[in-house]
Amino acid sequence: MLDESLLDSPEGLAEADHRGLLRGAAEAGARVRTAARYAAEAGVHDLKPDGRPRAVLIAGPGAAATQTADLLGALAGAGSPVTRLAPTGVAPGAGALRWELPGWAGSVDLLLIATPDGTEPGLSLLTEQAYRRGCTVVAVAPARTPLAETVDGSHGLFVPMATASYERDEPPAASAPGVLWALLTPLLALLDRAGLLTAPPDALEKVADRLDRIAERCGPALATYSNPAKTLAAELADALPVVWTEGTSAGPAGRRFAAALAELSGTPAVVAELPEALGAHSALLAGPLAGRADPDDFFRDRVEEPPALHARVVLLRDRPIGGLTAAPAARELALGHDTPISELEPEEGGELETLAELIAVTDFAAVYLALTSRA
Repeated sequence: MLDESLLDSPEGLAEADHRGLLRGAAEAGARVRTAARYAAEAGVHDLKPDGRPRAVLIAGPGAAATQTADLLGALAGAGSPVTRLAPTGVAPGAGALRWELPGWAGSVDLLLIATPDGTEPGLSLLTEQAYRRGCTVVAVAPARTPLAETVDGSHGLFVPMATASYERDEPPAASAPGVLWALLTPLLALLDRAGLLTAPPDALEKVADRLDRIAERCGPALATYSNPAKTLAAELADALPVVWTEGTSAGPAGRRFAAALAELSGTPAVVAELPEALGAHSALLAGPLAGRADPDDFFRDRVEEPPALHARVVLLRDRPIGGLTAAPAARELALGHDTPISELEPEEGGELETLAELIAVTDFAAVYLALTSRA
């Protein structure tokens, strides 16, 4: 259940935020600027690639690496395959995970390592394996970690991760807002130099500016009625979020939102891209989780019995779309089953800016749900 009184209490939210989640969301723009500066200082802008890599391989633990690979793959498109190397192991701990290069990986491929930890022996072993194969290695991780030493010793490129002071004593959650931008920004700059996507310094500065504006609109000081992130959090209280996305960049944003809801607030969510989502989730909206009111709900004890869980559609679109769109059909399907729908559509701008806005608003919403949920 959502504690609505806490949602509109900036002091209460700050007191409940033991993990620095709100600070991470508010400082996302600053994190992008710092990460871009670290990338420049590491020499990313001075690189002169001989050509595009045949394939881009991404390795790292948890949701942060998964989401980074997802976003880079969507932005790169068909220019070069982007593949995440999934780890194996008996536990998710840093010492238990192992990664392996595919048998075909070699000197024409690029290995990217993204981790908010840097102590994983498996990533150091992967770096050494890539060096023996002649595969170029670029890593983003905290400075002065074992991985940093291994990458330097293997003639790879190491970019220090932009971390905040409150994250150094206790590693942040993988889906924490600041982690994604700290890992993603240097790799955007790198793949821009490699010609796989467009992310020059001025585009990254626009991303930082857009994140700053969203922080102003979605910060804890603004009341729920004028705050899109708090409004979304309140709408998703006691609901099953059914996240539908439209547009190339919105897909990764929706998948990140679902992951952040699960990790930060324990809220399950399902996600799919339009138009296929309409067929994939039509039975869900017509079943017991449908949004139509339960006829027995009138007799429910409002104090002792929690409300029944019902679906709520969240439609994310990465920019105003002209021409073909499945949004009208999505609204018709949801409302036809008495299922409420929330819509997020960013202001106009470049692909990176609109993507950043979708991620920022949903990050704030996930954080507000995490801080105000109660058993």
